[in-house]
Amino acid sequence: MRSPDERQGIGWQIWCLAACLFLMYMLVSLRIHERMLSNSFDLGVFDEAVRSYAHGRLPVSELNGPDSPVLGDHFSPVLALLAPFYRVWPTAETLLVAQAALVAVSVMPLALWARRALGQTAALVIGAAYGLSWGVASAIGFDFHEVAFAAPLLAFSLAALGQERLRAAAWWALPLLLVKEDLGMAVCVIGLLIARRGDRRTGFVTAAVGAGVSLLAVLVIIPAFNISGSYTHWFGMDSVAQSGSLPALLEHSTLGLITPMEKAKTLLYCLAPTLFLALRSPLILVAVPTFLWRFASNLWNDWGTKYHYSLVIMTIFFAALIEVLAQRRPSPAGLRRYLVGVVSVAVLLLPSFPLWQLVQPATWRDDIRIGTARSVMRLIPDNATVQASTFLVPQLSNRTRASLFGWYTSRPNPQWILVDTFVPANLRWPQTYMQEQAALQAARAQGYTTVADTFGYVLLHRPG
Repeated sequence: MRSPDERQGIGWQIWCLAACLFLMYMLVSLRIHERMLSNSFDLGVFDEAVRSYAHGRLPVSELNGPDSPVLGDHFSPVLALLAPFYRVWPTAETLLVAQAALVAVSVMPLALWARRALGQTAALVIGAAYGLSWGVASAIGFDFHEVAFAAPLLAFSLAALGQERLRAAAWWALPLLLVKEDLGMAVCVIGLLIARRGDRRTGFVTAAVGAGVSLLAVLVIIPAFNISGSYTHWFGMDSVAQSGSLPALLEHSTLGLITPMEKAKTLLYCLAPTLFLALRSPLILVAVPTFLWRFASNLWNDWGTKYHYSLVIMTIFFAALIEVLAQRRPSPAGLRRYLVGVVSVAVLLLPSFPLWQLVQPATWRDDIRIGTARSVMRLIPDNATVQASTFLVPQLSNRTRASLFGWYTSRPNPQWILVDTFVPANLRWPQTYMQEQAALQAARAQGYTTVADTFGYVLLHRPG
C-alpha cells in the first residue's frame, strides 16, 4: 500500500521550485549570452555540433579544426536529442534553455525522495539548496555542456538506488553512457552498489556494461573519429605513465591528487554544501571516478570551482545527503538544524557564483557596443568561413563556419575575420592585445580588406 506522500504525486510545491529554478537558470545563461560573454569554447563547439545533427550529419566543429568530427573529441551522442529543437530554433539560446530545463528537472527526483523520507519542508529546503548550490551555478554560468543531461539521469538513478528500487536505478544509469565517455565509470560504480544492495545480477551486468562502454569509447570509438587516431583527453596523465619513472608515477597518483591546494579547496567546497554528511553514504563513491580524472589532470582548469565540472558532483553529494538523513532519522529539532546548516552554506556561497548576477544591476544594463556588434555581424553572409574573437564565435556559429581568431586549430585563410579589439585584458584569450594587432596587420598584408572598423569591432574580408 502506498504512503500518502506517494499518492499525492510530486506536489505543486516541488513543481514550483523546479519551475523557479528553471527560470533563474534560463535568465542567467541567456543574459550572459545576450551580453556577448559566452565563449567559443564551449558554447560555440556545442552549437556547431547540434547544428550538424539538426541537418542530418555527424557532428563537426570548426573550432576543433576544419570540419573536425566532434565524436573524435568526446563521445556524447546524447546531443542528437537536441536536434529537433534546434531545427525549429537554430540558435545557441536553444542549447542554453535546454540546459536550464535539464538541470531544473534534476531537482525533482531528489526533492521527491527527500519528501518521502523526511517530509515536505525538508524536501523543499534540500531541493532549493541543491538547485542554488555553487556547482550547479558554475555550470549554468559557463556556456552549455553535455553533462546537463547527466544531472537528471544521476538524480533519478541515485534516488531509485537510495529507495531500494534497484532495477530502476540501473535503467536510469545506463543512458549516462551516451552523455560522455568518463561517465561509464560512474555507471560501473552504480552497478557495484546495486549488487551490494542485493540484486547481484543486475548490478554486475550494469557495472560490466558501464566499464566496457567507457573503455570502448576511449580506446576504439573516439580514436576512430579523431584525426590523430588516439584519445587526446588524457590531460597529461599519459605522459607521466609513459615516462617510466616509478617515483613520478607514485607522486602523481598519491600526493599529486591533492596538490596543489586548489584541489583540496575544491574538495572542501564540494563537501561543505552537505555539511560533510555525504561522506557517510556509499553513494558518494559514484563521484570518485570524476574526482580521479579531474585531480589527476595536469590542466589547472580541471581542478577548480569555476567551470561546469562540479555539476555531477553536486547531484551525487546531495543524493548522499538525503540517504544519510533518511537512515539517521534525526529528531525534528535535529533535522531543522541540519536544514538550517545546508541552507546557510548555500546562501553563504551564492554571491561568489554566477546565479548572483541576477541581482547585479550591471547584468541588466545594455552596452551600446552590442548593437554595433550585431550590425557588423550581419555583414557576414550565411555559411561563410569566419575567424572571430572568442565572445563573438557563439553569436555566429549557428549560421557560419566559425572558428577562433588566433587559435592553432582554426581554419586557415577564412573568408572573414571579425575581432573585438576592446576586450579587457583579463578576459582576452587566446591572444594579448599586441599579438592580436600583429595578427590583424598580417592579415591585411595578405590581402584582407577592412569592411568595418567601429567601436572596436574590426571586420576584414578576403576578396575572391
